Amino acid sequence: MNYEKLSKAVSHALRHDPKLYDLELDIDGWVEIGNLLEGLKRKNNSLYNGLTKHHLIKMISIFDKKRHEIFEDKIRASYGHSIQQKLNKDSVMPPDELFHGTTCELYINIMKMGLKSMNRQYVHLCINIHEALEVANRKSKQIVLLKVLSKNAYEQGILFYKGNEKIWLADHVPPMFLLNVII
Repeated sequence: MNYEKLSKAVSHALRHDPKLYDLELDIDGWVEIGNLLEGLKRKNNSLYNGLTKHHLIKMISIFDKKRHEIFEDKIRASYGHSIQQKLNKDSVMPPDELFHGTTCELYINIMKMGLKSMNRQYVHLCINIHEALEVANRKSKQIVLLKVLSKNAYEQGILFYKGNEKIWLADHVPPMFLLNVII
């Protein structure tokens, strides 16, 4: 089983195009595992014929990013949704600081307008510089790291949501809560 390919297919189904797999996400983003398995089999012909819940559990355990989670007989993507349906998230107090990696080209606009979700439901923030660097390096080799004063922002009414152990989410982060990190 190619678990990287499976992870991408599951992400596509749960984050970006559930209709293509005949899936209907509930308000919290969950779908029945059986429905996902059937959708993957239909969409990818025979590629996932022997796919089971155990394969999904192994896929989640292999990757550090924890993009998916399983509870009983349901599965969902933890973050990264680009679907129109806004998923239910409970706001919680974030760590004092979070980090966001971006490209040099976007930096000036971000410092004017703040961090926006763009084509995703939420802004993605990392718990440490290492994670933010990893994300930014996928986009460009000329990057800027931003420190998000998340506790201050939260105290001023900005909502934060926990994506997983390494990723936090926000609707928008105004520029007054952003600092350039020199690395």
